[in-house]
Amino acid sequence: MSVVVVEAPAKLTLSLRVLGVRADGYHLIDAEMVSLELADLVTIDEGHAGAVRLAASGPFAAGVPLDERNLVARALRWCGRTADVHLRKLIPHGGGLGGGSSDAAAVLRWAGVTDVAAVAELGADVSFCLVGGRARVRGIGEVVEPLPFEPLEVTLVVPPLAISTPAAYRAWDALDGRGAGAGPNDLEPAAIAVQPELARWRDRIREAAGVRPVLAGSGATWFVRGHHPDLAEALADATVVPTRTRPAHAG
Repeated sequence: MSVVVVEAPAKLTLSLRVLGVRADGYHLIDAEMVSLELADLVTIDEGHAGAVRLAASGPFAAGVPLDERNLVARALRWCGRTADVHLRKLIPHGGGLGGGSSDAAAVLRWAGVTDVAAVAELGADVSFCLVGGRARVRGIGEVVEPLPFEPLEVTLVVPPLAISTPAAYRAWDALDGRGAGAGPNDLEPAAIAVQPELARWRDRIREAAGVRPVLAGSGATWFVRGHHPDLAEALADATVVPTRTRPAHAG
C-alpha cells in the first residue's frame, strides 16, 4: 500500500456578506475565498485497512482532537475509506483559517471525491477547500464558483483568542444585520460583540501596520494586504504569518 503526503492549504475569507437565514437555521453567504501557501502537511498511509487512526505534530498540534471529532476521521468514514493519517499542523487553529476543513478536503481529494456540494454536509468550508484557489462561495458554502487566480501577498495576525463561528452568527442574528456592509466582512461587528477584545487587536494592528485590518470570516484572524515585516515584533503576543495566495488544486 502507498504512503502519500499532500498539502492542506489554509483558507482566507477576503470578503463576506450574510444574506439571510434558511428555515433550518443555516446562514446564506456570498463570500470571496482564497487558498494560501500556508498549509498543513497530511501524510496518508493505507497500510492498515479497516482502521482510521490519526496522529498530529507541529507547532499547532496541541488541542487537535484525534478521534471522531476530527473532520479527517469523519471525512474518511463519510467516503468509506480507512487509513493512518498524520497531520503536521502548521496552520494556526482557532482563527478561522480552515485548517481542519482543509485537512479533511485533502483526504477527500486523495480518495477521489469530487462532489463539491455533497461534502458541505461535513462542514461549510470543506466544499471550498476541496477546490481551492480563488472562488466565490455562496449558499451555506456548498456553491463554489472558481474565479481567475490573482497573486496576493497578505500578512495574517492571529491573536490568542478563539471565536465560535455559531456564536458569531447568533450575534449577527441578534444585531439584525446592524453594521453589515460597513466593511468587506458583515460578521465583524458580530464577532466583536462576542469577543470585544477583538476591537483592541484591530486597533493595535492598524497602529502597527498603518492600515486598517480586515477580520477573516468570524475571526479571530485579522489580515492586511502586503508584506509588513515589523508586525511580528510589534505584536509579539500574536502569531504573525506572512503568506501568499496559491492556485486551485490540480486535477
